[in-house]
Amino acid sequence: MLTRPDRATIVTLLAPPTVWALHFLTAYILAAIACAKGWDLGSVRLVIAAATAAALVFIVLAARAAHRHTGFTADTPPHDDPTRGARMRQMGAATFLVAALSFVAVIFTSLPAVFIPDCR
Repeated sequence: MLTRPDRATIVTLLAPPTVWALHFLTAYILAAIACAKGWDLGSVRLVIAAATAAALVFIVLAARAAHRHTGFTADTPPHDDPTRGARMRQMGAATFLVAALSFVAVIFTSLPAVFIPDCR
């Protein structure tokens, strides 16, 4: 994915919230421009739906990779030993939780496109 599959890094930890932030900016800036220019909101909703689907797929892939890093099947938490393996498992667990939070955030970010009918 973003890094070697056997290592969890700060890049893998920051990727899901970055995707959420980009989705947030895309959805809200596009909606603001569409309302200011009087564009058809149906087509804007389709673009936001496509961006939402792409963001959710990326976040799920990041969560899968993080789950592999956690080692939950081989070892149980807490991962607080001063070893490289424990650090990788802890980073994988943190990345998995951040990915789950980012998944929910993307869904909540896209809800206004579903429920708000017009630009009033």
